[in-house]
Amino acid sequence: MSAAVETRIAEEDRLRADLYNFLGLILSGPPDQMLLDQTAGLDGDTSDLGQGIATLAKLAKLTKPKAAESEYNKLFIGLGRGELLPYASYYLTGFLNEKPLAVLRQDMTARGLARAENVFEPEDNIASLMEMMAAQIVGRFGAPASLEEQKTFFNRHIAPWAAHFFADLEGAKNSVFYAAVGSVGRVFMDIESEGFRLSGA
Repeated sequence: MSAAVETRIAEEDRLRADLYNFLGLILSGPPDQMLLDQTAGLDGDTSDLGQGIATLAKLAKLTKPKAAESEYNKLFIGLGRGELLPYASYYLTGFLNEKPLAVLRQDMTARGLARAENVFEPEDNIASLMEMMAAQIVGRFGAPASLEEQKTFFNRHIAPWAAHFFADLEGAKNSVFYAAVGSVGRVFMDIESEGFRLSGA
């Protein structure tokens, strides 16, 4: 019985990590045709998250890489700056490169996480944080993080602002494909927050 439960929990954690990884990938840069095709193949169910995924899959079928790139640039890059600044420091303090980034860097060092050498953005951007959560869940840089460690990282670096960011992404004037990404992210953040709250970890 306990082995079956462990397997079920491991599968659930793998699925959580997959969704964190997917959000990290799709927010780190505009999707190419391969990622759009993979996204178009996703299946949803009747849950809020499942419906969000189904909508995202439908939009991925209709979206061309050029359109996705244009939308991404308007949202996150723009002339001078994009419509949204996807950084914890900005959401929590109104400025970039503030205390939330310093605290994150300390926690990353403590957990053996490091910024990739080819990445020049501050580590507190939403894509990096999604990838860090995935890495900790599956133990990409060592042993998988315990539920308590995951909860601590999530509550410190993601919970205070990520759902707000994803809601902003849903409603951004330049969002079409990324509005559906925002919906999936917002619902997933709510599920994770509630899961950690109920875990007792």
